[in-house]
Amino acid sequence: MAGDATAIRKGRKFDQVLEGARAIFSRDGFEGAAVDDIARAAGVSKATLYSYFPDKRVLFVEVAKRECRRQADEALQLVSITAPPDCVLPVAAQRIIDFFLSEFGQRVFRICVAEADRFPELGREFYESGPALVRDRIRAYLDGAVARGELVIEDTRLAADQFAELCKADVFPAMIFGIRTSFTQVDRDRIAKGAVEMFLARYAPHHAES
Repeated sequence: MAGDATAIRKGRKFDQVLEGARAIFSRDGFEGAAVDDIARAAGVSKATLYSYFPDKRVLFVEVAKRECRRQADEALQLVSITAPPDCVLPVAAQRIIDFFLSEFGQRVFRICVAEADRFPELGREFYESGPALVRDRIRAYLDGAVARGELVIEDTRLAADQFAELCKADVFPAMIFGIRTSFTQVDRDRIAKGAVEMFLARYAPHHAES
């Protein structure tokens, strides 16, 4: 079957198929997910599933992209684009941490790494709809904060990436290497607080004046 994402055809049960696929991919991973199980979870026939998506890879990419966009949209709705950094950044940090520590976020990351050799475009498409989307939205906020004099940043693209990486400190390596499988809200709050404090220590106006 073709592997071109443009071959996707939407229809009445399109969202239903995506929800079923999300459940099975989260449970079984990309390799272990059976098309029969996805169709059953979605409540559709295999013929209907294939009429929307030409193959499992295309379906997975669409599921991952939709989930990433949903997470980004939810985060954006929680804060005003003109709110001060000490209000916006803690919320953004919590959202970033919650996503990559979520069961779905971990599954997506591991699947993209595992399938990188066979399907390099899978990781690329996930990056563009996941990490790159988050970076672009954080960068757009930082540009506004710089214009208002609330932050002093020369390279907001780099700063946005730095902020996202700060949100992974301590917990991300532990999760990836299986050292820990669960993290309390206290753990998450600690990382978010540290990320915001370090970021503002570098880019708040007082730094430029010192």
